[in-house]
Amino acid sequence: MTGILDYLAIGVGPANLSLAAQADAVPGLTGLHLDRRDSFAWHPGLMLPDATLQVSPLKDLVTPVDPTSRFSFLAFLAAKGRFYQFLTARFPAVHRAEFNQYLAWAADQLDTVRFGHEVREVRFHDDHFEAVTGRDTFRARHLVLGTGQQPLVPAALEGTRGPSVFHSGEFLDHAAGLAGRRVAVVGGGQSGAEIVRHLLVGPGAPAQITWISRRPGFLPLDESAFTNDLYLPESAREFFGRPKARRATLLTEQKYASDGVNESLLADLYQQIYLATHVDERPDLIRLLTGHEVTGLTGSDTAGLRLALKSEESESVVECDAVVLATGYSQRLAPCLAPLTARLHLDEDGLPAVREDFSVDWDDPGGNRIYLQNGAQHAFGITDPNLSLLAWRSSVILDSIRTHGGTGR
Repeated sequence: MTGILDYLAIGVGPANLSLAAQADAVPGLTGLHLDRRDSFAWHPGLMLPDATLQVSPLKDLVTPVDPTSRFSFLAFLAAKGRFYQFLTARFPAVHRAEFNQYLAWAADQLDTVRFGHEVREVRFHDDHFEAVTGRDTFRARHLVLGTGQQPLVPAALEGTRGPSVFHSGEFLDHAAGLAGRRVAVVGGGQSGAEIVRHLLVGPGAPAQITWISRRPGFLPLDESAFTNDLYLPESAREFFGRPKARRATLLTEQKYASDGVNESLLADLYQQIYLATHVDERPDLIRLLTGHEVTGLTGSDTAGLRLALKSEESESVVECDAVVLATGYSQRLAPCLAPLTARLHLDEDGLPAVREDFSVDWDDPGGNRIYLQNGAQHAFGITDPNLSLLAWRSSVILDSIRTHGGTGR
């Protein structure tokens, strides 16, 4: 049992790591960041060799709010002795594997980050929260939730996940077993595109690839200048101030400003498909099915799978041996919050009401805040799950903690 901390952060992904890096510069502020894993890992199941960031590396843990911080990406490059070579290499985008190295490097330098602590339950007593792990109990005035989003499985496929049906976040755990098999990839976004490319050019090629999307095509990410203004703090604040119905409309309208595929990846995929079809003379290697929605799955791991599809024109079946669900993620409250759920103010969709400082509206008896990292897209727009406003959001949360009773003031 520790003393009462100013705040306790649950989950150490980029979001709470940004908070830890910024809080490190605040004298007197006490906080801890706990994660159930044994060491830092950022989407390890999708750390494909050629995968790159969709944002500038300057949108790192700290630079947008504190360019002089010792936890910046540029500081990492200098510390590793690769700054000049990085500039000379002129990568069009930073590889995710290198950005993961940067994040792990930052985590290693922060004494407030602790791995191997799975928070099983969070309770509230008198004037503080208590977080129970398998190793200890921690007490804090404020709570910061950064447990990440949960894999989204289409309703038609609920309960089907297993050795041959798995989410894209687990892809590398299963990739070696896909050689020579018929693989269906469901989802037309960036993750789906990266997985299809890996299946085409990586080791152990499958016998057949079927890429399925309910979108009308494999559509590019909108990275145009005026669209990118959506990734400004003032745009997030403006979105927050909109009526709820208007927010829902905007989320649909702005979808491809965050959920499309990099144009360079689309071009590369087209070339790889061309080579496989015409040069390697394997026209049956890959099938592209857009405008199709998955409606069911039958079969077994041993006898083969039958993926039922529906389009505007017809219904069909794809026979395959494995299904990769590149179907994104959804916002859900972490199970450890069960003792507090009845005290949270939720909307009709089960999502928490969020204030302008990213704190959750709840039955709070005395100024104790519950902050939500990477879980407020419904309140702040498409920017919320992305890296772009990571540092800004953490700075807003940190300022609020200090305002509402944090000792580092």
